[in-house]
Parts: sequence; C-alpha cells; structure tokens
Amino acid sequence: MGLKTKLRKPKILFVDGDEWIRDSLSLFFEGEWCQFLAFETGEEALNALRGQDFDIVITDYRLPDMDGLELFRLVRASHYDIMKILVTTYGDSDLVSEAARIGIHGFIEKPFKAADLSYKLRHIAETTSLRSLRQNG
Repeated sequence: MGLKTKLRKPKILFVDGDEWIRDSLSLFFEGEWCQFLAFETGEEALNALRGQDFDIVITDYRLPDMDGLELFRLVRASHYDIMKILVTTYGDSDLVSEAARIGIHGFIEKPFKAADLSYKLRHIAETTSLRSLRQNG
C-alpha cells in the first residue's frame, strides 16, 4: 500500500461462509477507518476482485466452494501485491508452510473479536504504508 492508499481508506475484502460473522464484521466496520466488503464464497470474492481494487484480502480457510489457500493461489495470479490474511482454527505446520509458500502475510485465529481484528488490520495497513513510502520515497 502506497501513498495513494494512505490518503484514502484501505479497501478490505473479507470472505467467510458464516453469515453471522460476515454481518457482524460488516456492521462493526461500517463508518470505520476502512472500507469493508464481505462475501460468502471464493467465487464471489474473485468476481469482486475483477471489478474493484482491494488492499487486503482476508479469508477463512474453510469456504463453501474452496479452501482459503486455493483462493489465495487464484488471487496471487492476478493481484500479486495484495495483502493476504488467512483466518483459521486449523493452524497445523503443513498449513503454515503452504501459506508461507503462497505469500500469505498473516494469520488470524478463530475465535477472534472484531476489535482485535480491527487493531491487527490497522497495524498491517500502517506498517505496510510506511514501508512502501520508504521504498518509493
């Protein structure tokens, strides 16, 4: 995320098959420091990525139509520099090494609180913006 992102609200795409989680987080982030769009499936997320620019993609590992790693492989093909965060309760070593190979920037363990997610995302957005400014400035 560069200076352009720093000057506007970062746009976050969130994918989770659980309607309650999507709705709760959408309400929590409404009017907050970022733009937050939530989707149920990987296919919906990919369609959104075709028509809009996002700064961060957060996905649950288990989705109705694919797993989060598969989604990130598809995202990486067309949006290599987008921040990728995986939400999971299944943090085994195979998953962690595959996630690192794909270039995932972080993990969020379930269950989590919306405020904790907001803090982590804000931190990621700020540190990435500062790093990007140093590299480009």
